[in-house]
Amino acid sequence: MEQSEESRSYEQAAARVEEIIRRLDSGEASLGETLELVREGKVLIEQCAGELDAVAGALEELRLDELVARLEGQAQRPGPVAGDSHQPGPGSQAQRPADSPAAGAEP
Repeated sequence: MEQSEESRSYEQAAARVEEIIRRLDSGEASLGETLELVREGKVLIEQCAGELDAVAGALEELRLDELVARLEGQAQRPGPVAGDSHQPGPGSQAQRPADSPAAGAEP
């Protein structure tokens, strides 16, 4: 029993398109059969394209959701405040005497 185009899964529709292509490539189809196969193939290809577009849209939406989550996560992390220049704390390398070995002077 033949399934209607609407109830076929993507995989079933793609497999049927391959069958149609094989039949058309064989050169054995009559003109009337060729016309019917082309019509059926067009409907199936449009169905497959629609499903692929829907999946692509869903994946894009997922990527956008992930991007928003990452950006929100970065916004919640404490960072330097605008206008606040970072001053090294006590004991940092910037405050050591120039003759200190930690300052890069070789002994």
